[in-house]
Amino acid sequence: MDGLHHRIAANIDPGDGRFPQWSIQETRDFLVIRAELDQTFIETKRNKVLWEVVATKMKERGYNRSTEQCKSKWKNLVTRYKGCETMEQEGMRLQFPFYNELQTIFSARMQRMLWMEAEGGASGSKKRSSGMLLSSEDEDENEESDREKGNIGSKKKRKVTKGSGSTSTHGSTGGNISDLKEVLEEFMKQQMQMEMEWLKAFEAREEERKVREMEWRQKMEALENERVVNERMWREREEQRRVREEARADRRDALMTELLNRLRRDG
Repeated sequence: MDGLHHRIAANIDPGDGRFPQWSIQETRDFLVIRAELDQTFIETKRNKVLWEVVATKMKERGYNRSTEQCKSKWKNLVTRYKGCETMEQEGMRLQFPFYNELQTIFSARMQRMLWMEAEGGASGSKKRSSGMLLSSEDEDENEESDREKGNIGSKKKRKVTKGSGSTSTHGSTGGNISDLKEVLEEFMKQQMQMEMEWLKAFEAREEERKVREMEWRQKMEALENERVVNERMWREREEQRRVREEARADRRDALMTELLNRLRRDG
């Protein structure tokens, strides 16, 4: 429990006592939860309960977040993700560290739309169009529409719009499929281009790492050679000192022997 309280307290922004600041790890955990529920968000008209589920799952991971905070965080992340469309790949990582997570969510959403088109035909096209309208940026508008149901005029306008849309659905199915294919081709082209840019950046960083590693190895070899030379010189000096010590000891012994011999003769 102490670790949990410390984890939550570490995310508190000292400049604002009301709302905790989102840490990087907390945001990544939030995106994992949101990605798991993305399909349900698209298919469900009222998403207030889903945001409550998100807040509950955040609490299970040790974060104290309300439904409004989770909803606001998601909208801010999507806005920043859209702003990265004109940036280069390296600039995306510097300006928005969660770009890859958002891209994964929307890529999975696009793949589900393609699968629905292949499986359901025209009905799948309707569902896909509904999914596109119920995008993450406009999720809150569903609840606002429910609160405005008391307005009869708006209700009639929605009915008229719905009726006119249903009459033109069959005539525009082919055009929708063609537009969808163009969107998918453009999306895949952008994906391939971004992957190529990422691969080039990765190769450049790998080459730079190899160069730094080679320089480090050369320095280590130079230091090792210097150590070997110094150790050899030290051993040579020690050997010379030992030879000198032995020579002095031999001379001292010779002098002592000569002195003893003289004393014997004098005695």
